[in-house]
Amino acid sequence: MIDLEGKVAVITGGASGIGLETGRQLALRGARLVMVDIEADPLATAVDGLRSGGAEAVAMTCDVSSHEAVNELADRAFAEMGAVHIVFNNAGVAVGGPIAEMTHDDWRWIVDVDLWGPIHGVEAFLPRMIDQGEGGHLLFTASFAGLVPNVGLGPYCVAKYGVVAMAEVLHRELRPHNIGSTVLCPMRVGTNIESSERNRPTRFGGPEASPGVADQDESNEDMAGRVLDVETVAAMTVDAMVENRLYVLPHEESRDFVRRRFDRIDRTYDQQ
Repeated sequence: MIDLEGKVAVITGGASGIGLETGRQLALRGARLVMVDIEADPLATAVDGLRSGGAEAVAMTCDVSSHEAVNELADRAFAEMGAVHIVFNNAGVAVGGPIAEMTHDDWRWIVDVDLWGPIHGVEAFLPRMIDQGEGGHLLFTASFAGLVPNVGLGPYCVAKYGVVAMAEVLHRELRPHNIGSTVLCPMRVGTNIESSERNRPTRFGGPEASPGVADQDESNEDMAGRVLDVETVAAMTVDAMVENRLYVLPHEESRDFVRRRFDRIDRTYDQQ
């Protein structure tokens, strides 16, 4: 179990949603925060709010799809905070639509942010955390779409399956270093991911090139699962980290979908 008093947590996608609320809850347990986002103005507002609530927090802008930028983020975080104990690879984006309609730039944007982003986070921070010798924890935001195929979210599923696999491997590999690994796999949460095209850079076609993601609110009856608030999901994530549990599965209703997937795999042994 991690004692969070005085520990330093780096959180990407920290200007809103799950990232911001997780930072708030970590601060209540005594953690010091490095809040990271690609959007400078919302990040500054978020950090001002955290500070007004008594948190020790700094803001650092970063595009997690850039290996160089994440390395620079790690340099700055260690230099300014003296150590890093928790890294929450939370930043994510999405596009919607059938795989057959996805452009190469759609794939590149989703994979660069949602999979390479966490990989960059691991590359930049983990070796230093091991050398630091103080233990710690790596957190990842994946998705229900990282456990079960979701029609209309093909690139997102591909990236999030990869994030789940990385967290699972790290959970075993890092035991000798007293560093844990936890992956969050929710269904719908009250965030603004359906408007993530606002941050799609011109090198990937810009915002106008993004196929929209379906509305995530309760009015969309075609989507499975309740819409949970970020406070509930963040609390479950922090609790899982403190107890070094690998998975965070906030939606009980996802259980049947996951079970059916593994039942299909298991039946294959008999069918063949």
